[in-house]
Amino acid sequence: MSNVKLAVIYYSSTGTNHKLAAWAEAGAKEAGAEVKVLKVPELAPQSAIDSNPAWKAHLEATKDVPEVTLNDLEWADAIIFSVPTRFGNVPAQMKQFLDTTGGLWFQGKLANKVVSAMASASNPHGGQEATILSLYTTMYHWGSIVAAPGYTDQSLFEAGGNPYGTSVTVDQDGNLKENVEAAVKHQAKRTVTIAESIKKGMQ
Repeated sequence: MSNVKLAVIYYSSTGTNHKLAAWAEAGAKEAGAEVKVLKVPELAPQSAIDSNPAWKAHLEATKDVPEVTLNDLEWADAIIFSVPTRFGNVPAQMKQFLDTTGGLWFQGKLANKVVSAMASASNPHGGQEATILSLYTTMYHWGSIVAAPGYTDQSLFEAGGNPYGTSVTVDQDGNLKENVEAAVKHQAKRTVTIAESIKKGMQ
């Protein structure tokens, strides 16, 4: 049984990254971790949400998912982020939350957290890799330890072969074009295993 505490933090407008977060939760629990699945607050105006039925429906369906707080970051030994790409970068909702972490960073409370990330886009070269790398830049400033999946399992090749973090392409109907569930679970287990080793080594 692992003693690792993992926060899976996501932003999802129509459900893709919520699904990835759920698979990460399942993989981490299989590895024995204690897991919290948390969403960042929605910033979009209600008029924009109302104009997209899928967005509105997903927001309603996940209204009971707790919103992440700074206390959750302090609690966690490891963090997995899951985000859609916005022009090759993280969405504003996630960036706004990350920009509130300065106090924890200043106190050194984010150092040595093990972090990993996943991303989605609507086409195979829609910026998934750039989005993950952009997010990792913040993590380097935190002093966190990035646990990228690399090519440590066959499932990663079957999911498209992104070594920085599992990524997925979504069609216009919201269907995933790659089979990524196994890759997400492997990435989560790897993150937990690395965090457990680091936690033991620092005791």
